[in-house]
Amino acid sequence: MPSGAQPRTSRVIMSTASAFPLGCEPAFELAAGLGYDGVEVMVWTDPVSQDPTALAALSARYDIPVLAVHAPTLLLTQRVWGTADPWAKVDRSVDLAEQLGAGTVVVHPPFRWQRDYAGGFVDGVARREAERGVPIAVENMYPWRARGRELMAYLPGWDPVPHGYDHVTLDLSHAASAGSDALVMAEELGPRLHHIHLADGSGSPRDEHLVPGLGNQPCGELLESLAGSGFTGLVTVEVSTRKSGETERVDALAQSLAFARLHLAPVVGAGRV
Repeated sequence: MPSGAQPRTSRVIMSTASAFPLGCEPAFELAAGLGYDGVEVMVWTDPVSQDPTALAALSARYDIPVLAVHAPTLLLTQRVWGTADPWAKVDRSVDLAEQLGAGTVVVHPPFRWQRDYAGGFVDGVARREAERGVPIAVENMYPWRARGRELMAYLPGWDPVPHGYDHVTLDLSHAASAGSDALVMAEELGPRLHHIHLADGSGSPRDEHLVPGLGNQPCGELLESLAGSGFTGLVTVEVSTRKSGETERVDALAQSLAFARLHLAPVVGAGRV
């Protein structure tokens, strides 16, 4: 690093899902008011989340960029943009990202009943990245459990590490539900680790998305490790405030941002591992 140059750090952005059940505009207003570096738009049933013109207007109004788009590949968003062709959701998400200047599209792995989609998923993601030039970061999920049994809910699997994705999103709340070691996952992914969903979890099978520091995940340790290695990918705060009042929601999002900034602070003299 040249003398006097400032170390690059990851930008900390807020998922619009962190303001759910509020819509996109309150989410943009919160993110801008609290000092986040940008927004990750969760595409869901809110029409604004699907509309590049409306999102660009919000970005301009609140002077905060859209830096990532989360495709509607959740169980609860299966009807968004139709049910016939799952690839259409991915393609429209890439379109949305391009129109907004966002550099990342986050997707979940296919459900096991989407067999045709799942069969070509790894190659399909790679082909779209090559053709469109937008990273499609496949997110780690977790096994579904019922009556003490694990159910195969995702294909080719809920864990992206052993598959050939060039870009991966590591979600710490999902790692908690899966019983995965997020630090080991990050090490095994190496340069394929492209994006972080920052939230905590207690290890419950239920996906909790707690404020970082309130569960048992190595949230701070992971961020410090990434900062020390020169990681400059996005860190998206994706916490649940669904049951929170206005003051509680603001406090949770402010606390999450402060946590991320604290643990991402550059380490003097650190180089990339």
